[in-house]
Amino acid sequence: MPKKGLPVKGIYLYHYRYMFTTGDLFGKFHSPRHSLHRARARLPRSPNELAILFKDWFPAHWLSPTEEGPNSRQRLYSLAVTFWTFLWQVLNPGSPCSDAVSKVIAWLASLGRHHLSGDTSPYCQARARLPKSTLQNILGAVAQKAEQRVRSHWRFHDLDVKVGDGTSLLAPDTPKNQKAFPQSAQQQPGCGFPLIKLVALFSLSSGALLHFTLGNKHDSELGLFRRLWHHLKAGDLFLADRLFCDYVTIAGLWQRHVASLMRLNESRTHDFRQGKRLGRYDRLVTWHKPQRKRKTATRRLWNALPAQITLRLIRYPVSIPGFRSKYIVLVTTLLDPVAYPAAELAQLYARRWSVELFFRHIKTTMQMDMLRCLSPALLHREVLLHLIAYNLIRAMMAEAAGIYDQDVARLSFKGSVQTVRHFSPVIAQASSRRKAVQLTNDLLQTLARGLVPDRPGRAEPRVLKRRHKRYSLMTRPRNHWKAHLRSRKTTKNQRA
Repeated sequence: MPKKGLPVKGIYLYHYRYMFTTGDLFGKFHSPRHSLHRARARLPRSPNELAILFKDWFPAHWLSPTEEGPNSRQRLYSLAVTFWTFLWQVLNPGSPCSDAVSKVIAWLASLGRHHLSGDTSPYCQARARLPKSTLQNILGAVAQKAEQRVRSHWRFHDLDVKVGDGTSLLAPDTPKNQKAFPQSAQQQPGCGFPLIKLVALFSLSSGALLHFTLGNKHDSELGLFRRLWHHLKAGDLFLADRLFCDYVTIAGLWQRHVASLMRLNESRTHDFRQGKRLGRYDRLVTWHKPQRKRKTATRRLWNALPAQITLRLIRYPVSIPGFRSKYIVLVTTLLDPVAYPAAELAQLYARRWSVELFFRHIKTTMQMDMLRCLSPALLHREVLLHLIAYNLIRAMMAEAAGIYDQDVARLSFKGSVQTVRHFSPVIAQASSRRKAVQLTNDLLQTLARGLVPDRPGRAEPRVLKRRHKRYSLMTRPRNHWKAHLRSRKTTKNQRA
């Protein structure tokens, strides 16, 4: 820029100060600073790569700071940082909180913030601040994304099949957890773990978990399932095993225009010589309302049930090696034998076993069978994060199966988790948006190729080959065992 100088004999002298850079001489692509700018531009804006891969699966503003409350302050562990770090921890089973904190420290170091503490307490406190309502909204949004990717031929006669079942989880042995979720009465105090009951509704087409509820050992699965009734809508088909086969469930869902298909409970007698014959071992029968109110039904629900209901009984043989049952009896509210043939209903009930695989993926593959949080509030959030991670993987599998015309039930869930885990950091470090889209398409193609072998009629014995180590079971609290060991050591030293 020109600057005014001193007057010399009526003439003003001007001198210019200008600094040339290599960018000015050779262009910005030849500037030595250009590579540094590109490297800084590629730095992740989140502590882990999952935020970039799954950023479009639910509204981003759900993880924005709130106007008031504990999440309104500007913190290192904000809602977004805490959520994505917790999700990364869930998708990497066995990773402790110290590992998650180290990942956040590495991310902040890449942004120029050094000498940060590795204490896990702030991260654990941030996890407790995650709003459960927000996590539930994210779970539902991802489930809907998975349902939108379901193809029409995946459904059963244009019915949305919802399969329900229950399972149990274990939690760390702390006083708070024991109070909310008592351990089994067959175990001595200090020798067991808090027991959590989980009842869930899954989509049979996509495998996504739609809704769930938690309870303790005093809650029955039927009672917990009553809490999920309002999530079933007209036109759904509820598929379940014989535990759910009672008059209250079938009649209550029928009043809501929800069809049901279940295995007949072993406590209820049946006679195929009675009722209207529809075919061989296919009858229409009438069930009457029991005289005594069931414990799992409220008085209002019980009074609203009809006095009788017409149902359809179907019996078919089982010839699969390894199956204990020789025949299975089904009960359903789908009464039309032309629209819903008995053979197709039998094939549909055979797919009910998929819910056992869904729970195995959640509990075994993602290791949710033994939770880690030390308080009931954090346990609920830990369960929600596991289920969100499960739905995200399921949504990716449904999208890959729809694009490449594959059966989503044949895609490997464990292989999908591993593929997402390896592709996500590569996509996060992509040099351009086009490159990121290309890598995402490669990810979906890899998911579609990971097919589980088709083995119809597979039979495996229910035995274990690997022997357990010969350790005694804990029959007394740990402090008693430690006192016993110390007393033995003291006695031994006195004798010496």
